Amino acid sequence: MRPKNPLLTFTDKGIYCEKGDFFIDPWRPVDKALITHGHADHARWGMKSYLSTPTTELIMKHRIGADINSESISYGEKLKIGGVNVTYFPAGHIPGSAQILVEDKQQRWIVSGDYKVTDDSISEPFELVKCDYFITESTFGLPVYQWRSDEEVFEDLNQWIAQNSDEGVNSVILGYSLGKAQRLLQGVDKSFLPVYCHGAVFNMNEALVNVGMKLQEYHAITKESPKDKLIGKVIIAPPSVLGSSWLRQLTPYRTAMASGWMTLRGARRRRNADKGIILSDHVDWPGLNETVKAVEAKHIYVTHGYSDIYVQYLREQGIDADVVKSEYEGETDSE
Repeated sequence: MRPKNPLLTFTDKGIYCEKGDFFIDPWRPVDKALITHGHADHARWGMKSYLSTPTTELIMKHRIGADINSESISYGEKLKIGGVNVTYFPAGHIPGSAQILVEDKQQRWIVSGDYKVTDDSISEPFELVKCDYFITESTFGLPVYQWRSDEEVFEDLNQWIAQNSDEGVNSVILGYSLGKAQRLLQGVDKSFLPVYCHGAVFNMNEALVNVGMKLQEYHAITKESPKDKLIGKVIIAPPSVLGSSWLRQLTPYRTAMASGWMTLRGARRRRNADKGIILSDHVDWPGLNETVKAVEAKHIYVTHGYSDIYVQYLREQGIDADVVKSEYEGETDSE
């Protein structure tokens, strides 16, 4: 059931709250932006002011610019903005990620941003918040996308690393610089430490360590790094290095791509990776359905991903739902 006078509306700049005069994760410059997390499709340059969790604030200053006008808010802290109250809750997606509750006396809205309901080694665990209206992603909104436990994923990955190490071959693991890379670092068996990192990954590690994150031992790969000593080592880098001279300098190597898209064999072939690691920071099919039911919302708004298919599925289950077009990207190779 849609509200007659909704607290949040969907505009060409993003999700807007008129009573508070702010936008959530806008994709055009606005005066006041509330940010769910630090990935580039949700936290963009050009806003006059930003509000986020402390970790996301640091990430934005690292990514967007140290001089941005920003404030931070702790999880669970209620803040009055204009005629509404705003509260941030953990989303479980990446460090500092949040769902944003916007409420007045009549309506409770949750903007979930990107989220994941299973715990990992680095992110604040997802917290279910009941609401009247729920805005959800559907990046992996098909039954084929069902994640294995981290224990199973990393047992398989470490066996692959061990084989490469025995053969004197470098193990180059490819994943987002923010969130995925740190999760991969924490999953590497201690016997293979230290892990070596591309500059983008190393710099993000340093930024997160500065806000208290504890990571396993890692080093940067620089121009001065002795490449002859990088034999049989573990290297973490963003997917963009595939086919680059940076990667060729690490010969001999094998590559592993970490992504939820590795569920599909064709995705691995398209990326020319030697191994696919099915590891995502987004909610899978069972988690998506469990969450949509558990929030007990009157209406579900579905954004990026398999939104049309998922809305049709929800309606078949007797759940009111609509597609919301957005510029959010879900899981890509851009981070």
